Amino acid sequence: MPLHIYPTADDVLHGLARYFVGQARPAIAARGRFSVALSGGSSPKKLYELLASPAYQSQVDWAKVYFFFGDERNVPPTDPESNYGMARAALLAPLHLADTQVFAVDTALPPAEAARAYTRAIEAFFAPYEARFDLVLLGLGADAHTASLFPHTSVLRDPGVGAREVFVAEKQVYRITLTAPLLNQARAGAFLVYGADKAAAVQRVLHGPRDIDELPAQLIAPAGELQWFLDSAAASLLPNVEQE
Repeated sequence: MPLHIYPTADDVLHGLARYFVGQARPAIAARGRFSVALSGGSSPKKLYELLASPAYQSQVDWAKVYFFFGDERNVPPTDPESNYGMARAALLAPLHLADTQVFAVDTALPPAEAARAYTRAIEAFFAPYEARFDLVLLGLGADAHTASLFPHTSVLRDPGVGAREVFVAEKQVYRITLTAPLLNQARAGAFLVYGADKAAAVQRVLHGPRDIDELPAQLIAPAGELQWFLDSAAASLLPNVEQE
């Protein structure tokens, strides 16, 4: 799978921003819209701010971009832990998107009901065809989780195509996540990983034995293409790599 390795985190962010633009333009030209599943957590915030900046804002027809979430924490949208709240502040509000372009998880509902409602919303958006995002943006935890596909959780072996609730025992919280089968229907997937604290997880996911219970990110294999965007620190344990 293609690895894009840059000297610094800022270089990685610009590299992925250019990739985002490169995926958006042909999707809009071919299908009239560009559907994206956003990642949460701290790493993508700077990417979203970059995409909303003058350098990139003019490069995409944002009125034809539709945003979903790869996962969400079971908190209100105003909570600092909310993935929607972070994305709204960093990307969605600065772009002045219409409400109809953003599909947030309804965390006012109980987790299982919220997951079912989100599945229905995704199915309705893509109907009558299968749900196939143009791009899924993904992060990687030090424990090799991605989205809210955490090690040793039942959702890892869920064959369903949709959203599911998952209880993360070590955090004692519920999250809503897209399943691996849904993520893998995407036309393209891109991991954004930077920092030395992620180097061991990157090495294990890419070069370790296949073990989805320990390394959930190994589940990700989109029907289209999968790209990894790394800084040199995150890639420091990989063999024979070259920087861009």
